[in-house]
Amino acid sequence: MLRIRGRVFLMLRIPKTDNTETLDKGTDHIKNKGGRPPKAVKKDQLLGVKCTLIERRAIEAKARSAGLSVSEYLCKMGLHGKIDARQKALPKEVLRYFGDLNHTAANINQIAKKRNQFDELNALDRATLKELVAFIKEVVQVTKLYLQ
Repeated sequence: MLRIRGRVFLMLRIPKTDNTETLDKGTDHIKNKGGRPPKAVKKDQLLGVKCTLIERRAIEAKARSAGLSVSEYLCKMGLHGKIDARQKALPKEVLRYFGDLNHTAANINQIAKKRNQFDELNALDRATLKELVAFIKEVVQVTKLYLQ
């Protein structure tokens, strides 16, 4: 029994079991524990490198610019002497603007289709069209600033 602030709690002891090889009921099948499968070649060797703080910062910056961890960067540099930098084709902001432009183009296409079917644009469609034009102008300005 355990007493906390005047309340009594009953403590039960539950024996620990080894769940690493749990057997199914009546079979000899071992359950899969799940998780990541083991690698064919495990990297378990540690190699220490001594350097100054400035050298360390430079190595970390180069590894970051190559899109690698420091360990991967040093290993590839030591084995091959050069690294093909993994850089994205376009920055995240540019990709976001392309997505927004595609969405805007789809909206304009729907409005144009409605207009080409000789339907008059209602007030909501005209307001949406004005918003889309303003958005396109903003995207053009941001793109110009980015390219300068």
